[in-house]
Amino acid sequence: MIIAQDVELRIGVRQLLSGANFRIDSGDRIGLVGRNGAGKTTLTKTLAGEGQPTGGTITRTGEVGYLPQDPRTGDLDMLARDRVLSARNLDEVVRRIRKAELDMASEDDAIREKAMNRYTRLDEEFTAQGGWAAESEAARITSNLGLQTGVLAQPLGTLSGGQRRRVELARILFSDSETLLLDEPTNHLDADSIAWLREFLASYSGGFIVISHATDLLRATVNKVFHLDANRSELDVYNLGWDAYLEQRETDERRRKRERANAEKKASTLMVQADKMRAKATKAVAAQNMARRAERMLSGLDEVRTKDRVAKLRFPDPAPCGRTPLRAAGLSKTYGSQEVFTDVDLAIDRGSKVVVLGLNGAGKTTLLRILAGVEASDTGEVQPGHGLKVGYYAQEHETLDTERTVVENLRSAAPDMNDTQVRSVLGSFLFSGDDADKPARVLSGGEKTRLALAVLVVSSANVLLLDEPTNNLDPASREEILGALRTFTGAVVLVTHDEGAVVALEPERVLLLPDGDEDHWNDGYVELVSLA
Repeated sequence: MIIAQDVELRIGVRQLLSGANFRIDSGDRIGLVGRNGAGKTTLTKTLAGEGQPTGGTITRTGEVGYLPQDPRTGDLDMLARDRVLSARNLDEVVRRIRKAELDMASEDDAIREKAMNRYTRLDEEFTAQGGWAAESEAARITSNLGLQTGVLAQPLGTLSGGQRRRVELARILFSDSETLLLDEPTNHLDADSIAWLREFLASYSGGFIVISHATDLLRATVNKVFHLDANRSELDVYNLGWDAYLEQRETDERRRKRERANAEKKASTLMVQADKMRAKATKAVAAQNMARRAERMLSGLDEVRTKDRVAKLRFPDPAPCGRTPLRAAGLSKTYGSQEVFTDVDLAIDRGSKVVVLGLNGAGKTTLLRILAGVEASDTGEVQPGHGLKVGYYAQEHETLDTERTVVENLRSAAPDMNDTQVRSVLGSFLFSGDDADKPARVLSGGEKTRLALAVLVVSSANVLLLDEPTNNLDPASREEILGALRTFTGAVVLVTHDEGAVVALEPERVLLLPDGDEDHWNDGYVELVSLA
């Protein structure tokens, strides 16, 4: 259970939330919604205890499982399976059991006998903790999230960003916490995994808050909606399911508009009458009282919702380049004993549009990192053509310097722009005033996406490498990206689970990983996008 009393949240001088009172009880399945930058991520992080409210109190009872938007873990040498099991403190016992099993195969009689005795004790300890049943449960969760046995046996440091996020989601769902705080849990999941997650959350007996732009997930799982209004810095609580919430919110908005229109009409009449009475000294006091009454009528009204601002995204004309600005030959990549892909050839012609498809873990992100020069291949080479200018959008936003401000990040990408030009570009991406001087580390996932896209815009790149560019975005911002993709005249290599992004791109070719096969694009591949 989590109880919030009179909670206030601020980032710098900007107020995100004021005077919020709510609670999360067992059985409360809450969808937290609001436009990008409204403070949803900041609120969940604070509820999880990873930050303090500016004002008010937050009380937690029972275990809280928190999935941040960009999960990180310090021990990259830990096996993925052990990371999941660590949610119930079972990982250490499992590691000792594995060590005992290895020693039991020793040719040294003394080592083998000690190992057998140690294994017996560890097995009894593990059984007493319900370990075998728990391990089976963990295997079921990881399997449903698309994590194969081979992936679970790998160290975290060898996994892709999408695989690591699914490991963290599996860990949280396995944790058996009374309350879950899930920030965009469907990112990097394929269609089957999203369908399983919907069923899991719909039947979850504890309480949870989920931030998601996936309306199908919200419709199937939530019985309450918290709307964080960025314009009013308030949290509106609706004890309704998703569809009923949408209907009620529109009803409330129509009522607010009607009440305000009536009040403004009455107040205007009073002010006109007050202005007439001020001309007479004997009626000056009455005129003042009438004016005050008009002001009170307006001040007591609920604010009418203003239309959310949306980043205006348009890619500029790409820098001139040769006929084939980017070529790769014989690329392969292996992490430890895990072969990701081998002998991949690719030629990106000027203005061409290519979609990379493959199951999670097939190496889509790794390929883009190699093409961008962020990571080296084991074999083969990337061959830059005449005039190549690459713009890389990373799904985990690692191209941003989180210790630098928003302004500093953009200025480093466009050193020839003056301060006025930099701030003008940032303003079009909704970073104005103090928001432009915030360090990138405090930005929400959606804000980091907007900043990373702003960096691309000023780069004049002629080859865009885009890795899940629509993740973390509200519907209006997503439509802006899709519109920009439709009109961009440079080359694009796209990795995405978003069918709409592929349709907007109108690709000519598809590259299938891990085999590296190329094919002409046809509509039959659209069905594979959300599954891959």
